[in-house]
Amino acid sequence: MTEDNLTTDHFIDIYTAQAAAYHRMIAPEDVDGNLLPAIEKITSLSGKRILDLGTGSGRLPLLFGSQAGQLVGLDLHAAMLAEHQRQRQQRGGQWSLLQGDMRWLPLPDGWADVVIAGWAIGHLVGWYGDRWRSEVQQVLAEMQRLVAPGGALIILETLSTGSLTPKPPTDGLARYYSWLETALGFERQEIRTDYQFRSVNDAVAKTEFFFGPQLAQSIRDQGWFRVPEWTGVWGKVISAGLTQKPR
Repeated sequence: MTEDNLTTDHFIDIYTAQAAAYHRMIAPEDVDGNLLPAIEKITSLSGKRILDLGTGSGRLPLLFGSQAGQLVGLDLHAAMLAEHQRQRQQRGGQWSLLQGDMRWLPLPDGWADVVIAGWAIGHLVGWYGDRWRSEVQQVLAEMQRLVAPGGALIILETLSTGSLTPKPPTDGLARYYSWLETALGFERQEIRTDYQFRSVNDAVAKTEFFFGPQLAQSIRDQGWFRVPEWTGVWGKVISAGLTQKPR
């Protein structure tokens, strides 16, 4: 969900001090339910051992946690994990939560059938400038280490919020996405994950703190209480040390 004109500190402040507001924003996301079918086009989740990196306030575990055989959510920020714990308790979920850095994962080789990172790795592109590739490579190396043969790696990233067409919101993200596909063999799906708010005012109130005044003005100008959003879903299946295209 990285946007061009917002700073590193902006997002870190939200993840460390505004986790509840963040969850209120994402709760009405993906109104048409496109996300889970896109993930399951890459691999079935039923009965699988799943590691969710950058798990945040629980967006993905709340979507598919009941299907997993075992699920671990990992995040760097204690406040996001505390909000996630509240959401998990409300749903009666049983999955585990860990605080940690996705560049150094505290799990053994081949632990997971599915390693997924939702709207998390892309932040490294903005946060680390010219060093982004080495930082992202560290995450991807850990994802590769953790996934068992026959398992799947899945990455979700923004293709813009408030646009009627999918596009990377920054040049840096465009380079990162291209690199995933051309150098690393990930295959991309593009899906709509629109937000459905109660009203225009509700949409502005719940999104402006995160996306900034430019999107808020677009919401007002367009009269949107259904806010358009595009998400990229990148997948790769691992088999006997080789990579295969998602089915």
